[in-house]
Amino acid sequence: MRQALRLAAKGRGFVSPNPMVGSVVVQQGEVVGQGFHQRVGGPHAEINALRDAGEKARGATLYVTLEPCNHHGRTPPCTQAVLEVGVTQVIIGMLDPNPRVAGGGAQFLRSHGVQVISGVLEMECRRLNQAFIKHMTTGLPLVTLKAATTLDGRIATRTGDSRWISGPRSRRFVHRLRCDLDAILVGIGTALSDDPLLTVRGVRKSCHQPVRVILDSDLRLPLTSQLLATIEHAPVWVACREQAAQRHRQALTDAGVEVLALPPGEHGVDLNALLRELGGRGINSLLVEGGAHILGAFLEQRLADEFYFFYAPKILGDPAAVPLVRGKQRRLMDEALPIYDLRVRRSGDDVLISGRLRKELY
Repeated sequence: MRQALRLAAKGRGFVSPNPMVGSVVVQQGEVVGQGFHQRVGGPHAEINALRDAGEKARGATLYVTLEPCNHHGRTPPCTQAVLEVGVTQVIIGMLDPNPRVAGGGAQFLRSHGVQVISGVLEMECRRLNQAFIKHMTTGLPLVTLKAATTLDGRIATRTGDSRWISGPRSRRFVHRLRCDLDAILVGIGTALSDDPLLTVRGVRKSCHQPVRVILDSDLRLPLTSQLLATIEHAPVWVACREQAAQRHRQALTDAGVEVLALPPGEHGVDLNALLRELGGRGINSLLVEGGAHILGAFLEQRLADEFYFFYAPKILGDPAAVPLVRGKQRRLMDEALPIYDLRVRRSGDDVLISGRLRKELY
């Protein structure tokens, strides 16, 4: 199963909105076939593993990180293929998180004489596909916060300058992270001050470009921005309030932008409505890159699931510099937001701290 998990991870950044799945075929203690889900619309992991095993799959044990599908989608059901090649035992990491079909594949196989064992390394399998599981069970994307900060917790100087706080290795990590996720979000303040590209660059493997989402309640994004200049390279969606001027909407639409008109909220746009809209459009995972008000809003409303914060060996020492997060005032330490599964590691000269903002996995 650990080998199947390693295989599954090879699909990261290529299979969304589908899950990452790996599979291994074992015959008399020997691995005779292996495979993973490589691309949307392509064969599932089990099919690739069974094809790799060939005739040796008959009477073998199939290991798979996610319960084999028992329904027609873009491809035929994997359970039927398992029966046809004569596999006698199937070991499953986790059941299908779709509440409408969970357990259906395992039940089908058992009813046709195949021995089925499930729940092997289940937590590791669930951790791998948190974005898929959350989207499947809630309709919402998994929300990841990312920021680079000085040791005294500042993400920009008082003038808004933030290039560059973190080092080259940390910035490469962020591009790999972007490559793995479906969409990136920043606020209009960041879009105006930095004029960012928000694209994936410098990653060796071929990679999709995530959707670039701008939280812009009053539609202030300039038509001359780098985002619009590169719209043929990567999509741009702008989330605004329903009351935003129609003429600005039309100008952005004519430039190729997808405008999402949403109900107003405490921070301009209702963030819950935004996440529902993104989830409804097939976005499984969202990387929130700032700025401080946006990070604070996602934290205050308990909408974030995990975070990556890069701490650079620098101190600004300026109380007017931009803080990592702008949130509500708290008088007691008991009011602080708890962090779970905290991890610390070096990233070049920086320190990367990551963790979860929810106690339990999805």
